[in-house]
Amino acid sequence: MPHTAPTAGRNARRATAASFVGTAVEWYDFYIYGTATALVFGKLFFPSASPAAGTLAAFATFWVGFLARPIGGLIFGHIGDRVGRKNVLVTTLVLMGSATTLIGLLPTHATIGVAAPVLLVLLRAVQGIAVGGEWGGAVLMATENTDRKRRGFAGMWVQQGSPAGSILATLVFIAVGHLPDDAFLTWGWRVPFLLSAVLVAIGLVIRLKVTESTEFEAAKERQEEAAPKIPVVELLRTSWPLVLLGVGASAMGISSAYFTNTFVLSWATSDLGVHRQTMLDILLVLAVLQFLWQPLAALLAQRMGTVRLMAGALIANIAVAVPMFLLIATRNSTLIAVGLALGVLTGCSYYALLAGFLSQAFPVRVRYTGVSLAYQLCSTVIGGSTPFVAQWLLTRGGGHWPVVGYYITLLLLTTVCVLALARHRSSRLDAPGSADREAEALPTVA
Repeated sequence: MPHTAPTAGRNARRATAASFVGTAVEWYDFYIYGTATALVFGKLFFPSASPAAGTLAAFATFWVGFLARPIGGLIFGHIGDRVGRKNVLVTTLVLMGSATTLIGLLPTHATIGVAAPVLLVLLRAVQGIAVGGEWGGAVLMATENTDRKRRGFAGMWVQQGSPAGSILATLVFIAVGHLPDDAFLTWGWRVPFLLSAVLVAIGLVIRLKVTESTEFEAAKERQEEAAPKIPVVELLRTSWPLVLLGVGASAMGISSAYFTNTFVLSWATSDLGVHRQTMLDILLVLAVLQFLWQPLAALLAQRMGTVRLMAGALIANIAVAVPMFLLIATRNSTLIAVGLALGVLTGCSYYALLAGFLSQAFPVRVRYTGVSLAYQLCSTVIGGSTPFVAQWLLTRGGGHWPVVGYYITLLLLTTVCVLALARHRSSRLDAPGSADREAEALPTVA
């Protein structure tokens, strides 16, 4: 029996809420690792290294989570395209929460020696596998259950999980950051990780109530759109240019958070001498700003066109890049906040629209695998390496200018690939007999 309009609307709202809450929990888990990497992991798990080398080693473990993300994208993308979206999202949430909680219980190098960083790397890899399967499924559950005119806005709520997770992670670290240094390094840093178990339980309650994606169920009923036996083979055979363009189009969306929450946090609290608590307060304000601004950007995109707004926001981000770094380098907390706000307002205007834009770039039969592989390959190659590369450039000398050049290069790459992917996608949807024409939700280049 077909759904009535109110029932369909209720299911769409529930799917969007479940995607937002679950993604917020997953990003909370991912962000607390990044914060702990910048503040404590070098001291606790690599104590024999110099401060600079310890920071680089800690950032390397941070990168491991990104190296594992394509594996998660392939595994859970395959299951999601073959079986369905819902069960995958429940599994990834449990996997992420378990790994994060275990990190909170992990003995340090002083207790178990070299086994400590080894176990840290393994648990970080599990985190990466979990989030690698999570993001694409959350995007599809939100957008595929929603009327096509509102899919861009539904995708924005998945992106809201990032600032929401950041806000929660920063609040918890601010709370434990008031502890004396000895207490913070002994047990205080563990509290955010142990809290993950409670948040996962809340997320599970919400996600278990959601029904399967309506567009996926409809595709299963049409034999000509049944999922292939091996989705990744079909994806690479028919849509490999979309994967490459998706990687580039996601570059700044993934990298920007780790420039701010990981590299800049480390740079400011070490080289620039800004107090840890001051930087955490600034990051909290920025996360709130992003959370409030992204819905406005999504509404504005409905008037301007998604691609036009994304490209405009990226160009504006390039324009503010140099002033942003100059303001950070002043060491003045107010000017640091202003500089980072310039980057956040321009960057999140593009980021708010990325999920909906990317999800509609791939055919429905391989969509979970396509979205996950593109986004997670970008995470591995570009996103996860961002704090490591930025720190390496800073350590080599030349001040912050090489880092500025790296930042602008990523923005240029992202802009070019967003425009190319939009053009490629328009050509596919305009082709005679396109099976995905009905799923079109976002405006093309206007």
